[in-house]
Amino acid sequence: MRSIILSVGTELLFGQITNTNSVYLSQQLNALGIDVMYHFTVGDNPKRVEETLKLALENSDIVITTGGLGPTQDDLTKEIVAKVMENELVLHKQSLEHIEHFFNRLKRVMTDNNIKQAYLPERAIVFENDAGTAPGFALESKGKIVVCLPGPPREMTHMFQKKVLSYLEKKSNSVIHYKMIRLFGIGESALEDALKDIISSQTDPTIATYAKEGEVAIRVTSKRKNRKEADEAVSDMIEKIRERIGEFIYSFEDEDLVHVVAKKLIERNISFSCAESCTGGLFAASLTEIPGISSVFDRGIVTYSNHAKIEELNVSEETIEKFGAVSFETALEMVEGLRAITDSRLCISVTGVAGPNGGTEEKPVGHVNMCAILDGEKVCNEYKVRAVNRNWNRNYTVLLMLNMINKLIRD
Repeated sequence: MRSIILSVGTELLFGQITNTNSVYLSQQLNALGIDVMYHFTVGDNPKRVEETLKLALENSDIVITTGGLGPTQDDLTKEIVAKVMENELVLHKQSLEHIEHFFNRLKRVMTDNNIKQAYLPERAIVFENDAGTAPGFALESKGKIVVCLPGPPREMTHMFQKKVLSYLEKKSNSVIHYKMIRLFGIGESALEDALKDIISSQTDPTIATYAKEGEVAIRVTSKRKNRKEADEAVSDMIEKIRERIGEFIYSFEDEDLVHVVAKKLIERNISFSCAESCTGGLFAASLTEIPGISSVFDRGIVTYSNHAKIEELNVSEETIEKFGAVSFETALEMVEGLRAITDSRLCISVTGVAGPNGGTEEKPVGHVNMCAILDGEKVCNEYKVRAVNRNWNRNYTVLLMLNMINKLIRD
């Protein structure tokens, strides 16, 4: 079954609000096995709404509209749908009673224009609005379906889950199930090369790769008769992928790396501290956004200057003079000094050249050294970060730190 999402509202075209409804509906429809072909957005203009609706019906089996069901004069979606589907609007008494009850409960005066919301196509399947006043509805005609939902996201999502979902489940003869795999440490081109034979021969499940800031993801999707068959097909394909590139996978549940690492630290009760130079506290900030991290996070120290490294972490002045602030030796002494003053089970340090200035031929912008110690096990690495810009370099370095910890905390 093919579908089109039609969003009505001039405020959407003006960019005054973000169209989160289309994103939500696309996710829900695809999960039901209903293919989403297009997203249309049109302002509150009767002629253009009618033209767009007709176009949508010509190119799909079902059109989902959002917006234009309110009490004001520019709310015309319902009237236009009824006209296009050759249906008369009639007073729906239950909807009127619901609207009256809504205003009585809030002890507010109901104006006459609210009665307009209770006029619905006579053949409509009505969806009561438990979160607002404007009812939604489905209208079927000549093998086509139009489902009209209110525009406010809270009302729309509530109505979809409570009323529309069960209606659409009966219309679809298949389900779509997908999983997102998250990876770090491999580029999109290298990822595609590692899976090229699987990708070139794919039918169902299908594989799609995505590049994200500093990492990549794979979506594995199957469309089958029921959820069990789709789930099994996706799981089998994920196992094939894991055998090829499992070393780079950090999540099979579409989680951010920081959430994966924080969850492990909390669940295993691993106390940790960090000493940051080039990242300037970004690593600590990213982890302290996670609820519950206070149970294991001891402290984060930003030792940006050489003086701070010496005074706070007991890095020797000779080490910095001989090897430089950005060096394996300095990073090692930083983490050892941190371990001595915190007694945390896990300690990590980082120092590098964030740019855009400060790089040399030997240590260019993007050169990073970091060390970590977990229960006496020590790991130190040197990286040549792709020097995009200062912010990118620092944020990517945080990902490198999280990845180092994720590898160190073995499953």
